[in-house]
Amino acid sequence: MARRGRLPGTPAVRALRAAGVEFVPRPYAYQDHGGTRVAARELGVDEHAVIKTLVFEDHTGRPLLVLMHGDRQVSQKALARALGVKWVRPCEPAAAQRHTGYQVGGISPLGTRKRLPVYVQASVLELERIYLNAGRRGLLAELDPRELARLVQAVPVEVAQVE
Repeated sequence: MARRGRLPGTPAVRALRAAGVEFVPRPYAYQDHGGTRVAARELGVDEHAVIKTLVFEDHTGRPLLVLMHGDRQVSQKALARALGVKWVRPCEPAAAQRHTGYQVGGISPLGTRKRLPVYVQASVLELERIYLNAGRRGLLAELDPRELARLVQAVPVEVAQVE
């Protein structure tokens, strides 16, 4: 488990600690609009293992989270089909913050303001380790993806497309 030290007490970090999940805090120099590419470069890891948390809403306005490889995009058509809804679209930044309690660039599926359904690109679960936002810009948590999926009750889906 992470040492308490100077690690920020974000809701995501508190959720990991409360669940007893082993993780390694991975701070890096955040850059506006740098995304997963900058995080991967700063940490010296494969961008495919840097997992972004994306906030979507369906045709009824219901928010949901999608966990996706940093070097892939979500096919909105495939996601809508997988969920059995008419359509999905990314939330506006203000709506994403309202639903999660986190700023865009620092959104984590852990410790969200509201309990949201979480969907994970199935291939994320095949990785040995992932790097996931820990609730603040410039801070990722390195952990086992299966632990994360268990903790947030993530439903595997096949919705990835190459950028």
